[in-house]
Amino acid sequence: MNKNFDILIVGGGAAGFFTAINIAEKNPKLNIAILERGKTVLEKVRISGGGRCNVTHACFVPNDLVKFYPRGEKELRGPFHQFCSGDTIEWFERHGVELKIEEDGRMFPTSDSSQTIIDCFLSAVKKLKIEVLTGHSVQSIFKGDGYWKVETNHETFSCQKLIMTTGSNPKIWEMLHVIGHTIVPPVPSLFTFNIKDARIKDLMGVSAFAKVTVKGTKLEASGPLLITHWGMSGPGILRLSAWGARELFAKNYQFTLEVNWLNETTHDEALETLKELKQEHAKKTVAKKSPFDFPNRLWESLVLAAGISVETKWADLSKKQLINLASQLTNGQFQVNGKSTFKEEFVTAGGIDLKEINFKTMESKLHENLFFAGEILNIDAITGGFNFQNAWTSGFIVANAITK
Repeated sequence: MNKNFDILIVGGGAAGFFTAINIAEKNPKLNIAILERGKTVLEKVRISGGGRCNVTHACFVPNDLVKFYPRGEKELRGPFHQFCSGDTIEWFERHGVELKIEEDGRMFPTSDSSQTIIDCFLSAVKKLKIEVLTGHSVQSIFKGDGYWKVETNHETFSCQKLIMTTGSNPKIWEMLHVIGHTIVPPVPSLFTFNIKDARIKDLMGVSAFAKVTVKGTKLEASGPLLITHWGMSGPGILRLSAWGARELFAKNYQFTLEVNWLNETTHDEALETLKELKQEHAKKTVAKKSPFDFPNRLWESLVLAAGISVETKWADLSKKQLINLASQLTNGQFQVNGKSTFKEEFVTAGGIDLKEINFKTMESKLHENLFFAGEILNIDAITGGFNFQNAWTSGFIVANAITK
């Protein structure tokens, strides 16, 4: 038996639901169904942001917002001018969900529960009579003359317009590859670095604002760096891992990380500062108190690494010791040996090649009436609500294009 729909959406996640709801609100006459392979829908929404759902980010200027996307920066500029974070806030408010901004710019429902977002979506699809079919795993997609045919493990569907919102699903990517789309192979994007090094061995939980560079490459990032029991994490490291996703994958996650604990300060500037400190604090013990804006424990560790004993006073520092200390502060070399996944927010770089998408409509350039939204495309962002914003924006654009 062949079930007919005007619109079929494959993937019951954030992008799928948002797209379906926006289409139905603009044109209630359309017959819409969402196919989801799992038993439940919106699973990623449920666990996102530690169960609070980081809906978007309080960055309201499209040209600033795109800078958080290692892949998709250029392509998302136009779409963000159509539907940006401010529109997201307004949309959810209109649907009874109030959002709040946290200190770091991340935005959550005021309820602090992802269930609020899930309930909002579920009640909207019910009200709009959108069919949600769970346990339907797509086996094949076929393009007919003026229609699409989708075969699942239960039945066959046909539709006029097909929207793919399946995220990082290799099986679906393979099907799209068969009909001509180029798939950029997925590699991990947000991860932390495994480092075994005496300098950070007992400093778990210590954090400092640092500049990190992958030696021998152009990859660099600045931000809070957190020392963990397996190595280094924190926003600075995650940013570096996102922008370096492909390059670090190619290096098999074996490389030298250069850390400047003084961020932009150069070796020579640090040396000058240390010489002044030597004059000012002549009688004081070097290791005792950090003269810089980072914790004493880290300072003591770097002092020891520079070959300066715990008892040494500032006045007794040799020229060589000062140079060593300036090097430890501005260019510490750490050997990275592998990576760890960051929390449950496993993000991959990879997906449908962006050159094959019309970003005014999110329609495939190869096949008419085939649309995409969310992470199925080769678009990804750092954490902070940006990946969801891409889902909302692309879903909104699909809905606009279809109901025009």
